[in-house]
Amino acid sequence: MFPLLLGNVHAVCLCKGNEDGETVIVEKDHFMDDFFQQVEEIRNNITKIAQNVEEVKKQHSIILSAPNPEGRTKEELEELNEEIKKTANKIRARLKAIEQSVDQSENANRTSVNVRIRKTQHSVLAHKFVEVMTEYNETQTLFRERSKGRIQRQLEITGKTTTDEELEEMLESGNPSIFTSDIISDSQITRQALNEIESRHKDIMKLESSIRELHEMFMDMAMFVETQGEMINNIEKNVMNATDYVEHAKEETKKAVKYQSKARRKLIFIIICVTVLLLILGIILATTLS
Repeated sequence: MFPLLLGNVHAVCLCKGNEDGETVIVEKDHFMDDFFQQVEEIRNNITKIAQNVEEVKKQHSIILSAPNPEGRTKEELEELNEEIKKTANKIRARLKAIEQSVDQSENANRTSVNVRIRKTQHSVLAHKFVEVMTEYNETQTLFRERSKGRIQRQLEITGKTTTDEELEEMLESGNPSIFTSDIISDSQITRQALNEIESRHKDIMKLESSIRELHEMFMDMAMFVETQGEMINNIEKNVMNATDYVEHAKEETKKAVKYQSKARRKLIFIIICVTVLLLILGIILATTLS
């Protein structure tokens, strides 16, 4: 087989048969260079989301620790959330494009090493993406629960006791006046409590909107990872089995060398014994004949 070189053609295809008699196409072109560049960009964007999620956690702590957080703090939180959504949508689009490209190659009945590489890389990246988005979703959910707890405590300060179900009803309605309309704000403490209730309620409303926007994307990628999870697990299992086999082979080799060394010593000892025995027999025969 010889590579075909043409002026404007960068691809070099080497065809060979695998153990099953199947033709495997090994492609060498600039396409894979571009692909790995995309992989690196996606990986960097996933890392960027992870870093932003950590910043979101810090902003949540600041907001929850202050009765009336500064407006700038909430603005920074909004900017972080928008940046995460923007980056997540970009990653999702890139992963979708790779998935479609792999499907097209498989539908063309081509068994290519490069196709397998792209499929594996796509699965790994999708797993990482879902992991970081799961952490982001958990962070948002925790912030919602802690904000809801603050609202409940402030309602108790005003003398209004509510159950968890009633509080959820207020949040779903988007109208905090359901519980605050009959509260008389005739004291400084009560007014501060009412202000915090309204502030926390607005935070939760924004949070609900953010969670809904990300839900469809998250579920889409999570379903894909679930279907591809078995393949990744098999890859990891094969790697572990290969490692165990290599270690086992090393031990068996050491045993074989040790056994061979012992066998050699035994052979030398037997030769010496036979030689001595022959000498003794020779001496006895010589004495008898004389």
